Amino acid sequence: MSEKLLEIENLHVHYVVGKDVVKAVNGINLKVDKGETLGLVGETGAGKTTTALALLRLLPTYTGKIPEGSIQFEDVDVLKMNKKALRAFRGGSVSMIFQDPMTSLNPVMMVGKQIGEVVKLHNKEMTKEDVEQRVDEMLELVGIPKQRKNEYPHQFSGGMKQRVMIAIAIACQPALLIADEPTTALDVTIQAQVLNMMRNLKSRLNSAMIMITHDMGVVASICDKVAIMYAGEIVEYGTLRDIFDSSLDHHPYTIGLFNSIPLLNERTDRLQPIDGLMPDPSNLPSGCKFHPRCKSCMEDKCLEGNVPVFEKDGHQIKCVLFQ
Repeated sequence: MSEKLLEIENLHVHYVVGKDVVKAVNGINLKVDKGETLGLVGETGAGKTTTALALLRLLPTYTGKIPEGSIQFEDVDVLKMNKKALRAFRGGSVSMIFQDPMTSLNPVMMVGKQIGEVVKLHNKEMTKEDVEQRVDEMLELVGIPKQRKNEYPHQFSGGMKQRVMIAIAIACQPALLIADEPTTALDVTIQAQVLNMMRNLKSRLNSAMIMITHDMGVVASICDKVAIMYAGEIVEYGTLRDIFDSSLDHHPYTIGLFNSIPLLNERTDRLQPIDGLMPDPSNLPSGCKFHPRCKSCMEDKCLEGNVPVFEKDGHQIKCVLFQ
């Protein structure tokens, strides 16, 4: 039996700037079990990173608001944690690998010191020698010789910097690892190496993972469950098979994502992109948020009211086509 680790219910996240309200996340529900990998997929601006930042309570202090919803981590309400509890929670229970390793590391601090800083913060009883030993172990675990711990970030390639970021994230063996597009800035060969390493680390540490990406290939290689996100909503959710099996029903947006991927076994003059752009989150359309771009849009059903969620054996699709 799987054990529930994280449960997000009806989460709303707004960015308030003056009179403008940017509705970045709009009532999402997500569950992650221990040891499970969830892929959070969608275009830029879908609300994926905002969801992760809300989970870690790292939203901008004055502009980021959570007007509604709950985040339960191991049955503890994250939104009610005080500052001391949050310091232990971030990095200890949940860690995040940020999107760009080039700007996430301190350029004037040796990489070993940056890993050791995390270890000392969450393990105050450890001696200096124990911390150094943990730093060596983490570097070796991500495929970097421990002798390089006294080097600076500029002495590492992009792929090696990402490995350092992963070493920092797993230094305290968190129960949940959030990876925000960890392979975006890397070339294809290094992407494959980093993904393979993350898969092995997850298995070795028995950590759960939320993989934030727009790359379906990454999802197929590492994820157990998939949530397709559009305009701050989960429009489709299911197992890897539910999402990738073309014989099953799918949300029109999911179909559009797959149609925009080139196939190696088919010759074609052009790909089939999804027409239009993601809606302005400060001025979202009524009804189904995807209807301005949807080829199956029905004016009498899609333009107004709440969109129902169709569910079959855990596979959820938020669309009126399946009523």
